Amino acid sequence: MQDEEVLAEFRASKALLEGHFLLSSGRHSAHYLQCARVLMHPERAARLALALAHALPRDLRKQIAKVVSPAMGGVIIGHEMGRALGVEAMFVERPEGTFELRRGFALEPGDKVLMVEDVVTTGLSSREAILAIEAAGGEVIAAAALVDRSGGTVDLGVPFTALIGLNFPTYAPEQVPETLAAIPAIKPGSRAKP
Repeated sequence: MQDEEVLAEFRASKALLEGHFLLSSGRHSAHYLQCARVLMHPERAARLALALAHALPRDLRKQIAKVVSPAMGGVIIGHEMGRALGVEAMFVERPEGTFELRRGFALEPGDKVLMVEDVVTTGLSSREAILAIEAAGGEVIAAAALVDRSGGTVDLGVPFTALIGLNFPTYAPEQVPETLAAIPAIKPGSRAKP
């Protein structure tokens, strides 16, 4: 899938939003990708996951035993990546503030895991998910996301593949431009900080 085809999927599902958004990283942006909207269409989610699976290096794809994603944003794309790769998919969640496997999900010691997110901006959630996967006995051999919003700078400690890279400016709370600050901020993410 080419970048324009990926963006067309987001536009068609009205998932590319404009306004003032408080991201889960605590940063502010005038743009937000509501991946839940693009993934609510099963056929579209399957197409995007298949394209992302094919973007992974072939030798890496062959090693993956499980897909694990962080709840909430990564659940659907993680499931679809499991389908695309023909492996089990599970997710980590934060019942007490830190990620852990629950609901009977378990990894065998040394399971080679692909950690999958919807969007990566700073990589904080991804790194926290990777720590939880490793604590559960898995070996994270790579990470993937539909969208890389880091401008290609994110370091997750493992090879990282994104279907598309988008570099919308983000701002620290004390650096929000006046024009953006004049608009009330919306917290669309699953882990927005107050």
